[in-house]
Amino acid sequence: MAIDMAVLGADLAQASGQFSTFYVADMFFGVDVLQVQEVLRAQQMSPVPQAPYVIEGLINLRGQIVTAIDMRRQLQLPPRAGEEAPMNMVVRTADGAVSLLVDEIGDVLAMDAATCERPPENLDAKARELIRGVYKLKDRLLLVLDTERAVEVDWSKPNRNGNVEAERVERSPSAKRASSSVSAEEQPEPSQAQNSAKKSSKKQPALKTAGGTRRV
Repeated sequence: MAIDMAVLGADLAQASGQFSTFYVADMFFGVDVLQVQEVLRAQQMSPVPQAPYVIEGLINLRGQIVTAIDMRRQLQLPPRAGEEAPMNMVVRTADGAVSLLVDEIGDVLAMDAATCERPPENLDAKARELIRGVYKLKDRLLLVLDTERAVEVDWSKPNRNGNVEAERVERSPSAKRASSSVSAEEQPEPSQAQNSAKKSSKKQPALKTAGGTRRV
């Protein structure tokens, strides 16, 4: 994604200049503090049937229903270890509040918009799609997150446990063979009456006699 640094610099100049930071794996992100609604510890999630894989579920924030997006999934990273609970950074977007599930919350940093740079070429391609620019810190890069892009969800790709995946399996040749095998095994044995009826319905051989042809 091409980044117009002049436009980016103007956008950042109009922002607060302060960033709420968080970690996802070994990446360090920042979101303008004006876009952050609140930061919360792990919350109870309500699952969303057939939701895309990046959506973890819904959380209820004092009556406000908020969609939670797992940033590890959005960035196509390995899942967290089982005992690690994510943190919620609730951000304001054009479509309302959305919770970003992150690994750890960092400090609030004040940055000079004039020092913002383009993302380095060696940055992961998926991460490049979601950031607006970078700041070089002493020991790491601060990746400025584009929240509107970060909350984009492709609803044509349902959860990996959704019906679309199930149908794909059922339509596969191996699944069809297995289904046919099971059907044949489960077919009930014909009853004696049914066997007799089948035998009587078969055509009997025709015999030629002096008076013509008759069936026996």
